[in-house]
Amino acid sequence: MDHRFEEFGRAEWATLRSSTPLTLTAEHLDGIRGIQERLDLDEVEEVYLPLSRLLNLHITKTQQLATVADTFLGTAPVPVPYIIGIGGSVAVGKSTTARVLQSLLSSWDDHPNVGLLTTDGYLYPNAELERLGLMERKGFPESYNTGALIDTLRAVKSGDPVVRVPVYSHLVYDIVPDTVEEIRQPDVLIVEGLNVLQGNPNSSNLFVSDFFDFSIYVDAEEALIKQWYVERFLLLRASVFSNPDSYFRHYAELGSAEAAEVASDIWDNINAPNLRQNIAPTRPRASCILTKGANHSVSTVALRK
Repeated sequence: MDHRFEEFGRAEWATLRSSTPLTLTAEHLDGIRGIQERLDLDEVEEVYLPLSRLLNLHITKTQQLATVADTFLGTAPVPVPYIIGIGGSVAVGKSTTARVLQSLLSSWDDHPNVGLLTTDGYLYPNAELERLGLMERKGFPESYNTGALIDTLRAVKSGDPVVRVPVYSHLVYDIVPDTVEEIRQPDVLIVEGLNVLQGNPNSSNLFVSDFFDFSIYVDAEEALIKQWYVERFLLLRASVFSNPDSYFRHYAELGSAEAAEVASDIWDNINAPNLRQNIAPTRPRASCILTKGANHSVSTVALRK
């Protein structure tokens, strides 16, 4: 482990839960678990409850410091959300981690309004990616409108009452035209995506992560992530891909062996290079690293010293 981090085994980390209550039910967990996730309430209790307690302590301290600054300056308090970034590879479980933390953090009295922003909405539309010759590099840093994402985070951090963000559809694999979602001064905002810990390719001065108060990298060995990616592809082939509106509907007719080969090729030619070149190198920039084992559950937690 990097000397800049202190690593905890799962059993040791679980003791740091203290008396934090479990507010997530099995039924609710079923609704937020990813399509291939094996996350259960034991993992929530042993991994995510201690993490939510740590985050609550950070959030409370940050809110107190903001109050001190307002008092000193004699200014009216402006709600400033605490922003958490969650990064990691495709298929590693970032989205489930984000949704679980959103649910747990929203149960704390001091910050009940917890928003979730995925960076998929900041991918350039497919037509623009085609024009730029970037469709085969979708998910790489250059395929995102990073400047627009930074503008969004700047507005949120500035306490703007309403911030409108673009919407991405995984069904049609594209930005939804003329559609936005609104962020309305959350107490906490979780920002989840491949590139959240990367720099801005158009600027050497500002990073998306500059707006984060805390960041999490979800990690696993590359061979495991590839296995999970292929497994997820096969599950989607039998479900979402069969939808007539799905961008990937042509994969629905593939046999299992052929589909697995296609998924493996996509991983080897697109996702693996992106992970090695762009995503994994950002791992040391995180405040916390959640490392998963072969059963897709978190085995160790590392905190930046």
